Amino acid sequence: MRLIVSFAALFVSVILLQLSTGGVGPLDAISGLTLGFTKEQIGLLGSAHFMGFFVGCWWAPRLMGNVGHSRAFAAFTALGAIGLIGHTLTQSPYLWALMRAASGLCVAGAYTVIEAWLNAKVTNETRGRAMGTYRIVDMGASLAAQLIIAVLPPAAYVSYNLLAVLCCAALIPLTLTKANQPETPDAPRLRPDLAWRCSPLAVAGVIVAALSSASFRMVGPVYGREVGLEVGQIAFFLAAFVLGGALAQYPLGWLADKYDRRWVLIWLSAAAILSCGVTMAASGTGTTGVMLAAVFFGFTTFPIFSVSAAHAHDFATSSERVELAAALMFFFALGAIASPYVSSALISAYGPAALFAYVACGHLLLIVFGLSRMKVRPTPEERTPYVYAPRTSFIIGRLLKRARQRR
Repeated sequence: MRLIVSFAALFVSVILLQLSTGGVGPLDAISGLTLGFTKEQIGLLGSAHFMGFFVGCWWAPRLMGNVGHSRAFAAFTALGAIGLIGHTLTQSPYLWALMRAASGLCVAGAYTVIEAWLNAKVTNETRGRAMGTYRIVDMGASLAAQLIIAVLPPAAYVSYNLLAVLCCAALIPLTLTKANQPETPDAPRLRPDLAWRCSPLAVAGVIVAALSSASFRMVGPVYGREVGLEVGQIAFFLAAFVLGGALAQYPLGWLADKYDRRWVLIWLSAAAILSCGVTMAASGTGTTGVMLAAVFFGFTTFPIFSVSAAHAHDFATSSERVELAAALMFFFALGAIASPYVSSALISAYGPAALFAYVACGHLLLIVFGLSRMKVRPTPEERTPYVYAPRTSFIIGRLLKRARQRR
């Protein structure tokens, strides 16, 4: 019974964190447009978020080892709340960027604690159910977070304070649980060379996945306003992307387990290029066309990280899986840091269609690189199962390690 209560506390904290930190990205973009920020400044906010996320992923395991799970979680959540409340004290985009870095730190640190706690509490009998519930909770809350801007007025005191309240509320379930804190796991070594050694194509894949996801989620509201969407419609536009990604997990997982994963990546990138073209063409077809295009775009781009990760794990030993997962997250974070600023600058210079032209170019390069890699070595005969891999912390590999054991 205590295990169930402990899991419930973790999952409620995940929901509240997602609603808070997941909602600030689109709210910042809309608020920045309302306050007259340039598109590059809005892109800088997204890049600052992922810079904070990157630092948090590296720092969180060490802080958790020094002060324990609950105190580390409280510290990171407090940083997130400070970053949210600080938005109401100034209208400087550069100070907002500093506060968004605090939000990124909060996301990485809080998820590191949650996943370390979850990993320590699950058993072989409960792992499958716990991970399945965790994925549903995380994806569902992410979807809801995109919709929250439909009811929050941009650049308003009440909006940022409501998100700060949700962030603070995430403290309550985890700090009041009666379950004992688990022992602190050793922080995984960060070895980017391990990912490259296992699969250069997987490294390229996660970077392109970051290019697609970070650009759309952080700069998508700018695109939405440029093509005439209202604030409420932009919320559904972003949610449609997440929904498309959720719908893609089962069919793409089946394909990735049945066929050569390099071909799956190549054809998935070809479909992503098509979805970019469809999205650009749909900008003049009305709201329904734009929403359906966003679902298609999410369907084709969201699974690329998980397919790439599965391909990399095909070449790894069991002892390397945790460090490989951290290395792939490292490359994803690097790609995500640069992408929002670059895509916003392109929109400013060439118009809203430049966002999807940029993403399409990334996928075209992935296709070329994938075809060249197929000439270098064959795919392994024994492969790991496809696993949906959340992009949450460097220690997510601990939770997914058993699921990736070769069949």
